[in-house]
Amino acid sequence: MKQLFLWTLAVILTIAAVIYQRSTGPTYPFKGKLTQANKEFKYKLLRSQETTEGARITLPTIDAADYQATLHFKRYKTMDSITPIAFEYSKDMKFEAQLPIQPAAGKMEYYITGTVDGKTFRIPEEGEKSIVLRYKDPVPGGILIPHIFFMFFAVLFGLRAGLSALFDTVTMRKWVIISLTGMTIGGMMLGPLVQKNAFGEYWTGFPYGGDFTDNKTLIMWFVWVLAIAIIGLKPKKKELVSRIVVLVATIVMTSVYLIPHSMGGSTLDYSKVDQGIKPSEAIETGKH
Repeated sequence: MKQLFLWTLAVILTIAAVIYQRSTGPTYPFKGKLTQANKEFKYKLLRSQETTEGARITLPTIDAADYQATLHFKRYKTMDSITPIAFEYSKDMKFEAQLPIQPAAGKMEYYITGTVDGKTFRIPEEGEKSIVLRYKDPVPGGILIPHIFFMFFAVLFGLRAGLSALFDTVTMRKWVIISLTGMTIGGMMLGPLVQKNAFGEYWTGFPYGGDFTDNKTLIMWFVWVLAIAIIGLKPKKKELVSRIVVLVATIVMTSVYLIPHSMGGSTLDYSKVDQGIKPSEAIETGKH
């Protein structure tokens, strides 16, 4: 029963951490709702798009005679003029407007204005920052899926190691080793392959850049390497120090992991592109 409780708690904590980390990240869809005739129509607006086509920004289909909307956009952090495009119904009856395609790491900022039932609306609301969407090159599923799996795997067993440090030191080292293995495969081996496919570089964290995601991965991997170096592979007569080390490593891993995904990630510097520099050579990291 004790083992079942600890595994259940580890799974719940892992799922909660994953949901929080993903839902607070800058690539998570911008959600909201429009109201018409006392009915609510929910929408999810893209903040991430592959470079295979321009991002299709979709609003709910609402049956109202005066329902209209306009997409306003420009390249992120430039002095470009804002371009307006009217929303129209597509062949499959989706009410949408399409952003222009950009190179990998290129970002577009946009907002929407419109009218429904005689009332005007703005998304985001007046005074709020525009929505920012980032383009990335496609990542093969054979790389992305194992990467996600092993990172989830590493966090799960890392949390289980922390719980063992509190309640069950007999299995503590085993979970530390398994978590380190998952972090090595998912983060340090597959992570760079994901980065290379999406943005053209294998590693943009320390010491080469300020990519938050790469640096997060490095910190999480390092704390487990340090932990296993201190606690060793065999149990000790007195485990207090080992328990503290593993618990601290778990707290550090969880705290770092909870930093929103893709914060400070690859961003195309349009000022360099406008000077004639190739987009692949004009990507910066560590900036929002």
